[in-house]
Amino acid sequence: MSFKYTPNTLKKLEGLYEEARYIIRYERGNFNSGYCILEDKRVVVINKFFSVEGRINALLEILPTIRVVEDELSGEMLKWYKQLVGESVSGPEDSVQSQLEL
Repeated sequence: MSFKYTPNTLKKLEGLYEEARYIIRYERGNFNSGYCILEDKRVVVINKFFSVEGRINALLEILPTIRVVEDELSGEMLKWYKQLVGESVSGPEDSVQSQLEL
């Protein structure tokens, strides 16, 4: 699946996390990977100094690692979620960036 790194794509990803009952916060901090996940509180904290592309990449890296109840997602989001997760787990040696054909 190939898509453009635009603010609309970021909003769609944020909507996916919202439907999965995760809160996304953009904060300042010393994150080695650029993000932090608080599993128990269902909060994802991303470095606020990231560009739109960096924020999208961080959210895509996090997506396969969080618990998402597929029954809670709407039809369109469920389809998009399966496409994103299906591609990110297809090759263990491939990064999300290379799979999205940058």
